[in-house]
Parts: sequence; C-alpha cells; structure tokens
Amino acid sequence: MPDSLTLKMDGEELTEQETALYDRQIRVWGADAQRRLSKSHILACGMKGTVAEFCKNIVLAGVGSLTLVDDRLVTEEALSANFLVQPDESMFGGKTIAEVCCDSLKEFNPMVRVSVEKGDLSSFGLEFYEKFDVVVVSCCSFTTKKLVNEKCRKLSKHVAFYTVDCRDSCGEIFVDLQNHKYSKQKSDETVECQLQYLSFEEATSIPWRDLPKKVSNLYFAMRVIEKFEEAEGRRNGEISIEDLPGVLNLKKELCEVNSRQVPDTLLERLITSAREFPPGLCHNWRNSRAGGYQSNIRQRGSSQEFLHL
Repeated sequence: MPDSLTLKMDGEELTEQETALYDRQIRVWGADAQRRLSKSHILACGMKGTVAEFCKNIVLAGVGSLTLVDDRLVTEEALSANFLVQPDESMFGGKTIAEVCCDSLKEFNPMVRVSVEKGDLSSFGLEFYEKFDVVVVSCCSFTTKKLVNEKCRKLSKHVAFYTVDCRDSCGEIFVDLQNHKYSKQKSDETVECQLQYLSFEEATSIPWRDLPKKVSNLYFAMRVIEKFEEAEGRRNGEISIEDLPGVLNLKKELCEVNSRQVPDTLLERLITSAREFPPGLCHNWRNSRAGGYQSNIRQRGSSQEFLHL
C-alpha cells in the first residue's frame, strides 16, 4: 500500500478522504477495484429487507451513487422489519419508503450520493436506465421484471440486471450480466474468460421438462405464485392462505410432467408467510445473507442461473 493518501490509477485518483475512509477494504481488493466502485451508479427498486441490506452494504463500501425507487408509504410491515425505517411512524409525515431509506443511508456514508426517483419502473424510458451501471429490482411483477431487463439489454452499454425476491425464509436472485468478460488465475498465467447470460425472459421461458433435475423446487414454486399474482392482478406479496386452492389448480396446469416438482406443502408455506420479512431472527439472518450474496455475487461455472437461498 503506498504511503501517499492519494492513489492515482489510469489518470484518475481516489481523494485523500476516500483513501483514508476505505483504507481497510482497499487493502483487501485493491485501489483499482475501489476506484471502479466509486464510479459505479446503482438503481434499486423495491426497498424490502434484502434490498435494504444490499443498499447498506454498497453505501458503506463507497459506491459512486445509489438511486432508490419505492413510492409505497411507510407501513407497519416496513416499520417491523426494514432496519432503514426507524420505529417511529409519527416522524415520517407521508414520506415514501424510498425517501425514509434515503435519509438513513446518507447517515451511513455521507460521501455517497443517495437520491430518490419517483414513478413506475415500467414507465421509465431507455435514457433513464442508461444512467446506471447496475439495476436491482424487487417486489415487482413478472411483466415488469421482463420489461426492465429488456430495456437494460437495449442500451449501448452493458447494464447488469438483478432481481431478488423473498418469501417466508426463502429467497431467489436472478442475474443477467449479458456478455460478461472476466479473468482468472490459472497456474502462473492470467486467463481471459467470458460468460454469455440469458435474458430474464429467455431463462424463465425454458419448458420445465427441459430443466436439469438439480433445479430447486423453490424455483418452480416461485414461478407458480408469481404467475398467480399476475393473473389475479395482485401486487407482489398480495396473497394469502385463502388463495391456496387457486394456486394449487394453477400448479396442476403448469406441472406438465411431474407435479412433485412443486410440493403442496412448499406452496402453502410460501403463501402463508408471503411477506418478505415476518418478524424473527431467522428472517433478519436471511435478509443479511441474501443481501450479502447480492452485493458480492460470484459466478459459479454456469452461464445462467437463479440462486436460491
């Protein structure tokens, strides 16, 4: 590590304040990685527990900027589980969840630019998404996820796309890095590698009968519930045990080969605790674990995958 507090890299530099603040992590992943992180612009939509954890992680790490989208007003559910929302509803005065989370995140690291964008993700044009390097989407419908992913892929630059959804103590992360180039050390040389990712639509349109047997039952269960909510015109998570008969009927239609792909008990569990974060330590642990995976995602040897937790 150089003695100087200012590190120059390829014509750009970290300021003395940045170098001092991020000294420990620079020693772990290097000054160049920190510089690239400080130049990254992130969009996060759907400020539930896991996304809140992810935002906290990248703000503390020193990301360039973070834009939040979540026009929902603060509710008892958010007060009980989102640690970025302080447990005093009287102080919010009609603020949205994104606005409250924005205020909290600024306190974590005043050097990071955190802002709020109001509106519906599906209504934003290509010029809006072009401002970002990474787009993270949660608590949205299947159609919205597909549409946002399509817009990210139409841009002239590569924009990484993630979706994250949690129900009960289970979670799912989808990753699309498009045409991703990276390097790895092999013996005494550095090998350049490349991964070609599928789009969200391509990955979810693969017939179930053609998927590998190792695919988690949770993948199928999440798709059944997702399709049910969309067919019924519900928002993400707006489902209860009273909907179980309808969900089971839809499951029979979707499971063309083997209905055991989606155990009834798993569907009942996910529906009963449809909210992302019922109170309890196991859910706080789950949010932390999934948020950590999301902020430090690693490739695991396949060209495309849903990561289930």
